[in-house]
Amino acid sequence: MPGNRKLGRKSQHRNAMLRGMVTYLLENGSIETTLTRAKEVRSITEKMITLGKDNTLANRRNAMAYITKEDVVSKLFSTISPKYASMNGGYTAIYKLGPRRGDAAEMALIKLIDADEKTK
Repeated sequence: MPGNRKLGRKSQHRNAMLRGMVTYLLENGSIETTLTRAKEVRSITEKMITLGKDNTLANRRNAMAYITKEDVVSKLFSTISPKYASMNGGYTAIYKLGPRRGDAAEMALIKLIDADEKTK
């Protein structure tokens, strides 16, 4: 179940970190992070993209309450969500990269997939 991982942080720090990572993922298309963080970011990002499919004022306000940049919210509603209009989930992909050199934490690359690639 998503949202149960504590990630070694207090709740305020964890929520701020996840908000920043979701914003960065929607802004740039991919991020490199640890595997457990990537799994948490995936669930929240997919909820934001699903929220963006229905372009209403209430949905924009809900997205703006979580995403930290206003231009990323407009990008979500104008370009990202319409691209996935025919899909019912699975907007992101996680690729394992192996252990990190310093502390051997399992690293992963999370990225938004191409909608054309998924439908083929």
